[in-house]
Amino acid sequence: MSKYDVAVIGSGPGGYVAAIRCAQLGMKTAIIEKYSTLGGTCLNVGCIPSKALLDSSHHYDDAIKHFETHGIDIPGEIKVNLKQMIARKQAVVDQTTGGIDFLMKKNNIDVYEGVGAFKDATHITISGKKTIEIEAKNTIIATGSKPSNLPFIKLDKERIITSTEALKLKEIPKHLIVIGGGVIGLELGQVYRRLGAEVTVVEYMDRIIPTMDAGLSKELNKVFKKAKFKMNMSHKVKSVERKGKEVIVKADNKKGEEVEIKGDYCLVSVGRRPYTDGLNAEAAGVKLTDRGQIEVNEHLQTSASNIYAIGDVVKGAMLAHKAEEEGVFVAETIAGQKPHINYNLIPGVVYTWPEVAAVGKTEEELKAEGKDYKVGQFPMRALGRARASMDIDGFVKILADKTTDEILGVHMIGARCADLIAEAVVAMEFRASAEDISRMSHAHPTFTEAIKEAALAATEDRALHI
Repeated sequence: MSKYDVAVIGSGPGGYVAAIRCAQLGMKTAIIEKYSTLGGTCLNVGCIPSKALLDSSHHYDDAIKHFETHGIDIPGEIKVNLKQMIARKQAVVDQTTGGIDFLMKKNNIDVYEGVGAFKDATHITISGKKTIEIEAKNTIIATGSKPSNLPFIKLDKERIITSTEALKLKEIPKHLIVIGGGVIGLELGQVYRRLGAEVTVVEYMDRIIPTMDAGLSKELNKVFKKAKFKMNMSHKVKSVERKGKEVIVKADNKKGEEVEIKGDYCLVSVGRRPYTDGLNAEAAGVKLTDRGQIEVNEHLQTSASNIYAIGDVVKGAMLAHKAEEEGVFVAETIAGQKPHINYNLIPGVVYTWPEVAAVGKTEEELKAEGKDYKVGQFPMRALGRARASMDIDGFVKILADKTTDEILGVHMIGARCADLIAEAVVAMEFRASAEDISRMSHAHPTFTEAIKEAALAATEDRALHI
């Protein structure tokens, strides 16, 4: 029987990063993955493939809408080759997962393919092509999440689908119905809207991306309506039925009236659930919460002292970079170090176009806390860089403490906001004030100038270009 200092169950961003950090710290490490490729949901059927399709569809959208304005004439009709688009997506996935294989070899991490299940707190049975058992002083559970569903919806994975199937369709839908106005539904909805599908979003809450700042929701909703999305807020879905190639969704609107929507595909995107199937957690003395998450303390330690859990399977935002931070945190904790994570400073991003990004407190949260704050906001359309690239939608909003001027939250929507948000994270990590950012030189012309201008606006309304 092979013995390890640490065994990691699950090879997503949290799991493989935890394994690498453990190996770097001198621990003999194994990683267990049920699928034949490493990388988990993010690399195989989540973050990476969805961004590949978003990028490809963005190129097509630019070609048919903006090339002529830029002085680029393409003879003949511009067509979508969906098969090639999906193939390119898969090539990106293959290259990325292959990179994880390389990192495992580089760091001398033993990889086991199969389902890892606890026999007890220090022994794990791995059921794959053959069944083996390993012993581990410490175990890190990083089994991630799976798409959630509504109890009355039968997913046939052909016409009534999850995000996994949406990444490999063989045709462009004529009318894609998206149940759920969160990150995943909006990103994939935008992919197929760009490619020519009619898209209808059905959301239970009164706004899309409901966990983010209300101003971002309002602006993104405006952009989507301009792109001819049909947006149905405050709609409670009550049935989804397939008849041949047609899918019929019935929902009650906020007045209690029944609404019927017909399409040829329905993407069910109502969140994700922690995945612990087959783990046999109880055999190791690992407790789960009533929400199906693994119960952990402030050290991400489970009810079994030598077993830890990270990522989507524990409380908190289901984000790949949050899982990575937790993976490093646990590895260093096992090694006897004193790591730290500031959960308030883990950014959230929506990779639509315009991109949406945020870190820290929303206005709604500050109001609920009774916190006195001030707001500085600057529109992207006032930037020379935005006009040069025709990306004028959106804004940057900075929330700062009314007394101390410390930045409490930064919320932005616009081109490259997924990258711009890092400046806000760095500033807030060092507890910067809005004035600190306003006094820093930002290159011109860039989108980052909107952050400086929003900071100026938050300090005695000193924005220069509005």
